[in-house]
Amino acid sequence: MAKRPVTVRMARWSAEHPWRAIALWVVFVAVCFVGGNAAGTREATAQDDAIGEAGQAYVMIEDGKFADEPAVDNVLITAPSGRLDQAKAQAAAKDAATRLGTVAGVAKVGEPIPATDGTALLVPITMSGDPDTASDRVEPLRAATAEVQKAHPDLRIEQVGGPSINKALDDTLGDDFQKAEILSLPVTLFILIIAFGALIAAGVPLLLALSSVAAAMGLSTLASHLVPMGDATSSVILLIGMAVGVDYSLFYVRREREERAKGRGHVDAVEIAAETSGHAVVVSGFAVIISMAGLFLAGDSTFSSLATGSILVVAVAVLGSLTVLPAILAKLGRWVDRPRVPLIWRLTANRGESRLWRRILTPALRRPAITLLVSVLALLALAAPALGMKLKFPGTEDLPRTTPAMQAYDRLAAAYPSNGTNHMVVVQAPAAQAAAVKTALTSLAASTQNNPLFAELEADGPKIDVSADGTVSVLDLATPFTARSDEAADSLHELRKTLVPAALGGVTGATYAVAGAVAENEDYAKHIWQTLPIVAGFVLLLTFLVMAWTFRSVVVALTAIGLNLLSAGAAYGLMVLVFQHTWAEDLLSFTSTGAIVTWLPMFLFVVLFGLSMDYHVFVVSRIREAVNRGVPTREAVAEGITGSAGTVSSAAIVMVAVFSIFATLSTIDMKQLGVGLAAAILLDATIIRAVVLPSLMTLLGPANWWAPRFMRPRGRHAAAAPPDERKPELVGV
Repeated sequence: MAKRPVTVRMARWSAEHPWRAIALWVVFVAVCFVGGNAAGTREATAQDDAIGEAGQAYVMIEDGKFADEPAVDNVLITAPSGRLDQAKAQAAAKDAATRLGTVAGVAKVGEPIPATDGTALLVPITMSGDPDTASDRVEPLRAATAEVQKAHPDLRIEQVGGPSINKALDDTLGDDFQKAEILSLPVTLFILIIAFGALIAAGVPLLLALSSVAAAMGLSTLASHLVPMGDATSSVILLIGMAVGVDYSLFYVRREREERAKGRGHVDAVEIAAETSGHAVVVSGFAVIISMAGLFLAGDSTFSSLATGSILVVAVAVLGSLTVLPAILAKLGRWVDRPRVPLIWRLTANRGESRLWRRILTPALRRPAITLLVSVLALLALAAPALGMKLKFPGTEDLPRTTPAMQAYDRLAAAYPSNGTNHMVVVQAPAAQAAAVKTALTSLAASTQNNPLFAELEADGPKIDVSADGTVSVLDLATPFTARSDEAADSLHELRKTLVPAALGGVTGATYAVAGAVAENEDYAKHIWQTLPIVAGFVLLLTFLVMAWTFRSVVVALTAIGLNLLSAGAAYGLMVLVFQHTWAEDLLSFTSTGAIVTWLPMFLFVVLFGLSMDYHVFVVSRIREAVNRGVPTREAVAEGITGSAGTVSSAAIVMVAVFSIFATLSTIDMKQLGVGLAAAILLDATIIRAVVLPSLMTLLGPANWWAPRFMRPRGRHAAAAPPDERKPELVGV
């Protein structure tokens, strides 16, 4: 007798020893979560984040060990309406200086600075301690400012500045994460109740997903000591974990219920589910992991962090579906279908073939060539706007205005307008060359005058900072244009290509680089476009190999890649249509930046390519099962898609619902991520799986399963048996 696959043996052991398997899973999740929290998180440094010339500049600054500039926050005094009473404002400023001067962590309270138009008074507050953690220490300042506000009710008195805004952003992101977590649970549970018609069956996938997310959260903090953790990693773990955790268990539970309905015993039903859906879970999970691993090739700590978190949560979800899930199903037995929701249960318990899906598939099966042509052209038309995609980092102006800190920032910007942005010219040279570097930088600053791309110098000359050891010098050069403007980009190009080399090229041993907001944006976008082909090539190649070996078919592997590229391209096009224009601003509560967030295209590509394999592997596996029983290709396609339609539809609805929740969050990057993923999954589960895939496989017929001789199945896969007496098997898995 042939040795059973490892997935079947794992499931069989778990089903026969359910309490042991459940206890081991609980211990595993607890150890991961508690251990991770105890170990703490390591965040990225300038060396980790060094991308392009701007990244090199920041590494030079870090090497120079400049004395940290103290963090500065402000108290902004304005009138709630009408003109500002200067006498009352001065009295409030004096009161603020007195109260805030006694707050722990305040090093100095400066003199009030009036706005040129008389609409505001600003009291600068210099904070002591590490400026990088100043946002953690602003609460006492906020409390003191609130007391000043109570004492002067006729005025508007607010805390505003870098630390306050960072604190507000951290709070907003934390609230967003909590909102996504809270909303995703009832939404997912509701959809699963509709899918199963029973509360326990609906709760099992949710339980697996939540435990997988908890374990992956802990493992990611441990992994951060090897790969620094980014700000978005936790959100991505929740996003991916809920999606795949529910999907994998949904595939498994559905198949186990089908087998029980045919009269199988509980353990046998679990074993068959492991041999079919369990294999599909392993293959699709492996495909996601391969896709996410491609991000490591980007050479970027942000992508490495996202890849690590995603890989961990997918691996944990796969492990759970192969161990604790069979144990729970075997232990519950028929109790998994209790308590039943009366009307919904009758609908889900209908074992007959879906007439609706038969009608949907009719065009693809009867006129496959025309259906394929029309559907592919439609997807290509939707993907076309992606050719005009622009990449930019979001800035302060893109942060949500729902918080008092950002509303205060807008009032600060209006009263004290800051025109343009700064470039930073960083030079590293031997200390003996310090005087020559300073002369060259002074000459560089002078060369920018009378150039409309640059602002005029201050009366006291250019600002040049030199490190204590004299090896690193930094010159700030202002441009009168905003960081996102074409003129600001032109000024950067002129600096890098002409002005800086001309001024510093003659300094012996000097290394120089230009940084700043404009440079960061330009360098990172260039980095994305340069590395995306490498990452995409890796993902495509490895996915092809996995799919070809899984299904023992080169054609299935090629069509899988082609279909996934179509859905990814359509998702890109839709994102450009929504976010690079203004028509959807009110609908999704955002302000268009005229671009896509820089890191999203690469991340979306690998996530979409991985997640879309869930459906493809599951659907094609069911089609292959029918072919193995001798069913003609056209009928096998219909049987496979209609047989998996309920599961795929339920899984897709869960994914789209969870991803759509992220589209409601505050920050523009989370909105774009949610819309992109939701749109791609929706397209993938509808047009791709219900129209393009069946029409293509129907056209290809037996050619779907072509493979070189060395890849063709052998042994038990070649044997024939009556369809009602043999267990369904996946070829080559």
